[in-house]
Amino acid sequence: MIFRTTNTRTPRPALRKVRTTPTPRPLRHRLDPARVEEIPFRTTDGVRLGLTRIDTGDRAPAHDRPAVLLLHGHTASADMFLLPETRNLVDSLLDEGYEPWLLDWRGSCRLPYNETGRRYTYDDVALYDIPEAVAHIRTRIGDRPLFAVAHCIGSLTLSLSMTAGLVPGLAGVVSQGVFLTPKLAGRTSLRMSLAGELLKSRIDHIPVDFRKVGLWSKYTPLFALASRKATCPDPTCQILHNSAWGTGASLFVHEHLTETTHDRLAELLGPAPLWILPHLRRIELARTVVRWHDTDHRYRTLPQNALDAAARIDAPVLLLAGSENGLWLDSQRLCRDVLAHRQPQLDVTYTEIPGYGHLDTFLGRGAALDVFGHILGFLGERR
Repeated sequence: MIFRTTNTRTPRPALRKVRTTPTPRPLRHRLDPARVEEIPFRTTDGVRLGLTRIDTGDRAPAHDRPAVLLLHGHTASADMFLLPETRNLVDSLLDEGYEPWLLDWRGSCRLPYNETGRRYTYDDVALYDIPEAVAHIRTRIGDRPLFAVAHCIGSLTLSLSMTAGLVPGLAGVVSQGVFLTPKLAGRTSLRMSLAGELLKSRIDHIPVDFRKVGLWSKYTPLFALASRKATCPDPTCQILHNSAWGTGASLFVHEHLTETTHDRLAELLGPAPLWILPHLRRIELARTVVRWHDTDHRYRTLPQNALDAAARIDAPVLLLAGSENGLWLDSQRLCRDVLAHRQPQLDVTYTEIPGYGHLDTFLGRGAALDVFGHILGFLGERR
């Protein structure tokens, strides 16, 4: 006798659509497209990145055109240096005769790796992304000077590359927000630890665009938490300005953003992966940049502790920070003081921007007047 059985299992929900193509989404800018060169770039570990060169036109002769590598923060992208709605850093560099190069490393929101695909640590950025981008740029610029301007995690991972000796000979480095000595508020550190443990079995990243996740989603409680005591009604602004992906920190001074930039926040900043938190937590507890991989021999080039290897830094460094940085606090002042005590031979200076936070040092409506002059002055003294 044959018995018919019915499948009592509930159907599995449809998978959420995420972008899986490694091709970077287009940059938004107001430049002549003929001057923007998108370069196919893949690291030796097989990851497709974004590398963009901005042609200077006839503003400066070829031999007098230093190159500047721009490094964004985690979940941001090269778009942060190209805002079409305001005078941006690329505009300022071009006017002064520099050749900007923009790297979208694997933490860029123009790439899909924060949501899907192979996972990574900051070791990968320091070992592959930055050194190989620098090597490629040098094949194009020859013996012209190469500077770097780096923001947030882009700056932190650059410090690991520099102390490993992987990017020697830079003409100068501008580090914004954090460099060798990361320091978070106690509340932010605690929330980071709790989020990593409590949420890792439910979600693998924290989104910023409420319109994409919808009201009835597993992310709704995070947006609700971020909305507490918020003065702005925009959920994306709340989870970034009021919460910094649920950590309780603040990424910018709200009044410094233009209305257009404010409305583009979900485009300028993407989801934050939770699986990166163990490495970030280890770095924060050590109060310096430490590598994640201790047993994988591919990463033995990187120092176990970047601060202990700071003597290998061979470029002048400008440590830049807003006085109201709600994420990294006074990390840059601390870095200046620690390096002055431990490595007094290094050329390290510190500049604080009054009234500015973290991201608004690049995204702010007045950044060209209040911030970029410090960057250009530093570069100009060393070109």
